[in-house]
Amino acid sequence: MKKHSIQVELPVSILREGKSFVAYTPALDISTAGKTYEEVQKRFSELVGIFFEELIAMDTLDKVLTDLGWHKVHSKWQPPVVVSMDSMAVSL
Repeated sequence: MKKHSIQVELPVSILREGKSFVAYTPALDISTAGKTYEEVQKRFSELVGIFFEELIAMDTLDKVLTDLGWHKVHSKWQPPVVVSMDSMAVSL
């Protein structure tokens, strides 16, 4: 199997929900939780590694990343750029 080497900067939001922390990246549309800030960071890093390992093993890396809005620049994958992260009041 071809060895892939991918290194990217991912936008990550870490939220506190009650006594837990949740890490989410819109670039991969994945999230994980942990009891502490440090634990959620570690779990998030592990999750991203597993996510990419599975895409590579299933030979779907290019398709999934393209579907998520990624693009290749000089043969390296670039995630979509987060333009803004704001709070907005919404009437329901």
